[in-house]
Amino acid sequence: MSDTAVADTRRLNSKPQDLTDAYGPPSNFLEIDIFNPQTVGVGRARFTTYEVRMRTNLPIFKLKESCVRRRYSDFEWLKNELERDSKIVVPPLPGKALKRQLPFRGDEGIFEESFIEERRQGLEQFINKIAGHPLAQNERCLHMFLQEEAIDRNYVPGKVLGEKDCGVGQDPDQRV
Repeated sequence: MSDTAVADTRRLNSKPQDLTDAYGPPSNFLEIDIFNPQTVGVGRARFTTYEVRMRTNLPIFKLKESCVRRRYSDFEWLKNELERDSKIVVPPLPGKALKRQLPFRGDEGIFEESFIEERRQGLEQFINKIAGHPLAQNERCLHMFLQEEAIDRNYVPGKVLGEKDCGVGQDPDQRV
């Protein structure tokens, strides 16, 4: 065996881990929770909203913490935008539960607590899969969904530039 082969397989020298490394904040993190469902409205105008809370230290996001309220149709909008404009495979949303929306049911249908909790869990899995994808993190629609109070459905699709992508002296919030 040659010397270069041996040199390539030697273990890399690593520094010992100290308490700050072991118990300090992770170098990069993105946490998204869906919680606090609230049903609003009456009759056919009744719907459920969920709080979407995000915490991150990723430089691509302009806000490091945000909390917005979204309904199921907002998640559908995000899914459709990503499918149309990005190159990623978008995971499915939890189902629409059409049978639960039929009139004259003996229960609350889509407003039953167990269904709302099941949907909340499904929405949380969906948004964490999306937001964890490196290509999706550059999509303007994801940033709007996670960080802006209102979704501008007339926005211009595109990518978001992170701080490292901007030239010297440029605003890190500049959009492409």
